[in-house]
Amino acid sequence: MTDVKAGVNQLFLREEELRQGMEMLFYAYRDFTAEADALLDRLGFGRAHHRVIYFVGRNPGITVSELLAILRITKQSLSRVLGELVRQGYIVQRTGERDRRQRLLELTDKGVELERQLSETQRQRVAQAYRRAGAEAVEGFRKVMLGMMNEDDRAKFAPDRGGPEKR
Repeated sequence: MTDVKAGVNQLFLREEELRQGMEMLFYAYRDFTAEADALLDRLGFGRAHHRVIYFVGRNPGITVSELLAILRITKQSLSRVLGELVRQGYIVQRTGERDRRQRLLELTDKGVELERQLSETQRQRVAQAYRRAGAEAVEGFRKVMLGMMNEDDRAKFAPDRGGPEKR
């Protein structure tokens, strides 16, 4: 006996549905970043600055090498962006207590405020989409996002880990 459900569930694997999903990601990302991009532009910053501010804010005391691993950018690119953020008073660097070669990063009060401003409309956009979609769809979205990540990053979101590691 043929399982009718199996055939219906496979519809999302057709070329057109895959292309449409990709296109939707592009549109969603454009709209997700629009307001933050405008604020960053006024400050003379770009998306790399936003990512650094975001991940330092989520992980106070993160090392430069841990941040490099998350962002997957060159040391030179991070050095340029981080240097600007430090000079302008958004991030402070301190020497590691166990390893004096480590540079530990934290947002200043000014950096915390910038991260809040950059993330607020994004949080609202995600919350609104989640509310509209409902719990089952949110869980499906989470599964899709996890499925698109590489295995190492996916492990950071394992249920037993409770999400990205907090310091």
